[in-house]
Amino acid sequence: MYNKLKAGVMIVAGTVLLTVAGCGGDLEQSPKGTLTEEQITNGGNIDGLVTATYAYLGNDHYTAPNFLWPTGNLRAGDAHKGGNGPGDIFAYHALSMYTSIIADMESYPPDFVDLNNKKWVRNYTAISRANTALKALANTTEAQFAKKTIREAELRFLRAFFYFDLKIHHKHIPYVDETMSSEQIKAQTNFDLTDQQLWDKIAADFQFAADNLPLTQSEIGRVNQLSAKAYLAKTKLYQAYEQNDVHQVVNIDPEKLQTVVDLVDDIEDAGVYGLQDDFGQNFLHRFENSKESVFAIQRSRNDGSPDGRGSWPTALNAPLQGGFGCCGFHVPTENFVNAFKTDAQGLPQFDSFNSSNYVLAQDAVDPRLDHTVAMQGKPFKYDSELMIENGNAWARAPAVYGNFISMKELEHPDCECRIQNGPFPVFSMNTVLIRFADVLLWKAEALIELNRLDEALQIINRLRSRAMNSTAMLNNASIYNVGLYTAFTSQEQARRALRMERRLELGLEGHRFFDLVRWGVAKQTLDTYLEVERTRKPYLQEALFTAGRDEYLPIPQQQINLSGGLYKQLPGY
Repeated sequence: MYNKLKAGVMIVAGTVLLTVAGCGGDLEQSPKGTLTEEQITNGGNIDGLVTATYAYLGNDHYTAPNFLWPTGNLRAGDAHKGGNGPGDIFAYHALSMYTSIIADMESYPPDFVDLNNKKWVRNYTAISRANTALKALANTTEAQFAKKTIREAELRFLRAFFYFDLKIHHKHIPYVDETMSSEQIKAQTNFDLTDQQLWDKIAADFQFAADNLPLTQSEIGRVNQLSAKAYLAKTKLYQAYEQNDVHQVVNIDPEKLQTVVDLVDDIEDAGVYGLQDDFGQNFLHRFENSKESVFAIQRSRNDGSPDGRGSWPTALNAPLQGGFGCCGFHVPTENFVNAFKTDAQGLPQFDSFNSSNYVLAQDAVDPRLDHTVAMQGKPFKYDSELMIENGNAWARAPAVYGNFISMKELEHPDCECRIQNGPFPVFSMNTVLIRFADVLLWKAEALIELNRLDEALQIINRLRSRAMNSTAMLNNASIYNVGLYTAFTSQEQARRALRMERRLELGLEGHRFFDLVRWGVAKQTLDTYLEVERTRKPYLQEALFTAGRDEYLPIPQQQINLSGGLYKQLPGY
């Protein structure tokens, strides 16, 4: 049986407060004092610093989540904010509107909290933890600490993870590593490195991790060689789509695409990861850390911390009824639901899916819809006896957002993994950041751009075959029809199939907006979405995506002020 990495560690200014937790035993202790930098060069304390960096993965919250439902789904046309109307966490309403996003959200009532800045600060705090630990490692030797290289590789992976997150949100960010002095850090700007140079820095950390980590680790939650290769492949895929200063894709680098293919081949050949037999198993607590989970935030309950390291990023997303009670956020759009409709051959209705809304009694759909979205008359989380979703009664503001429910991130209210904190339902179900299906789709995307269409076809059909065989838990809630592609007759047809497959397979998992920006199609996709969706949801009347600006979030004004003006704002803000 594997042991699960768990711990809580706090770093404050020049001192380090440690709660040491063993991986596999009840070794959690309360902080007993402080340690200076000179005292943290032994293996035990260095391990505490490494665990402190891991801990920041799970220290997230719905105001600064590492599960990117606000920035990845609300901006993509896949979900409405939900909640009790636009003023309920206004910053997330702004994401859906685009025009309301400004560089100083703290000054924009009614929130008075700059959630954009909050996530920036949390990411750089995590990076600071990684750099602190890397400095400590530099002052020790392999003889003193046998796992020095492995722990360095883990830290560089974690640092790259947080930089990747900052990069896809803000594009131009300051880069700080453990070798820099205080004076160098203070002089750093967010334009010292070009777009491609910054990707190179992130890739170098993931490459070091891939080169120096073991194939697998016995302690679940620790990054391994294959998860490092996965993030390296993801980085190279993003980097391959070269952008100009106004975020248009001007070139796609075939060498980087081939690197993606090679890395995914390595992951496949290792035989460690694979697809779950049923698509829905990926979103149930009892199947966590499965063969499809390439990298996940390890959530927990009853772990000695006040509230548990549970799924706080989704604490607002459960419905009002069905045994939950709060809070109705992250509501799937009609456009998203309609995308699951299939034609007589079981293929997506690429051009016509959104011309009318899905009708349960007549429209055939891909089964992945009922694993992803709860809706009126269908079972919630496969409970056909006690949990039939009851439409408006389950919704917070159905007149504004509708009554669909995003279901992947939620568990059944009776799950042993549930933690109730006041009105908020929180779960210890892991947050999977990379699934093996996602990895396969990166390879398919790279193959299509390399014009190797037949190879990509096999990957896409593999996922569609899995979807076809994922109806056992669904209680015949819908008319299901999924077919396979017989051939791709052009690169453009293959692109359309790949991009739709990512939407269906990875829907509401936080990837969609970043996909649109990577492909350079955000403006045209969102204009098409808004043209119809605003007729269904009047709150979107003033929504407008501005190309050359809205692909990225602004640099928080507080950070520009704190830098003394060294940081420069992105175009358009």
